[in-house]
Amino acid sequence: MLLDIGSYARPGTQSQVHLTPAQVAQIHRTITRVPEVVIKVTSGGGAADSGGVRRHLGYIGRHGELAIETDDGDHLQGRGAERRLIEDWDLDLEQHRKRPGLTAIDRRSAPKLVHRLIFSMPAGTPADKVLSAVRSFAREEFGLNHRYAMVLHTDEPHPHVHVVVKAVTEDGVRLDIRKATLRGWRQEFARHLRVYGVAANATERVVRGEPRTRKTDGIYRAALRGASTHMRERMENAATYLAEKRPPVEPGKATLIHTRRRVEQGWRAVARLLDGQGEQRLAESVDRFVEAMRPPRTEREVMIGRLREHTKARTHDIEAAR
Repeated sequence: MLLDIGSYARPGTQSQVHLTPAQVAQIHRTITRVPEVVIKVTSGGGAADSGGVRRHLGYIGRHGELAIETDDGDHLQGRGAERRLIEDWDLDLEQHRKRPGLTAIDRRSAPKLVHRLIFSMPAGTPADKVLSAVRSFAREEFGLNHRYAMVLHTDEPHPHVHVVVKAVTEDGVRLDIRKATLRGWRQEFARHLRVYGVAANATERVVRGEPRTRKTDGIYRAALRGASTHMRERMENAATYLAEKRPPVEPGKATLIHTRRRVEQGWRAVARLLDGQGEQRLAESVDRFVEAMRPPRTEREVMIGRLREHTKARTHDIEAAR
């Protein structure tokens, strides 16, 4: 099996006998741990009615303090800016046009008027270059099809850009965001960042040997602020297992081990190809990269490990203070 570095541990083309320069470059970025781009589709209510969209635009624009940059180059700022955008996009009309087929008995969810996205990079990345890369990405991906607007936020360590995309084109074509869509978007976002001189990569965690459970946007953002009740509950659960000295039951561990085995086999196949086409040093680096991968662990196992380290450090400090 040949690993497709840009996918979720999926095998590449079986007949491939030569890696392209672009593939070699991505392999190098991956094993040298170049910063990975993040694109999240935010969930929750408010995307299916104009009132919710208005509130979200108010939030990302900090209620008039920040300018909302539109797809046609305008910068809307001040009180009422979000209303002007909703009128320009005809979202009120879209809302009434889509609702007649929905009834209280039907109970189907109202179709989204917009998609809400967040593009982010690690702390230390130049915020202006992140914004420029998102601007270029949005122009190529959505321009002349879907209306969109964006706002740069720098109030957290990691610079990020909120993007609101109208879900339906003027011709009635709806934008569906699937896993493959996000995978392609991440690769394109990383490419635009590199154009602006920012080292950026786009691979899946499992390919890098970093399996992690997916979180909803609310949990993700609360965890960044250190205010996630979900994460607190999971940590307390891990502490219970640690205190009782009983190993946790992990039904998903077998799947993690199987996936890791496939990832390692794929990387080994990549190393052989590299060696065969004269990239011996990179092939050796790939082998070292695979050897350095930590054993796959579930989220609970990771938390128990952190608690053990914390307890050991506290014990050391107490002993040192005596």
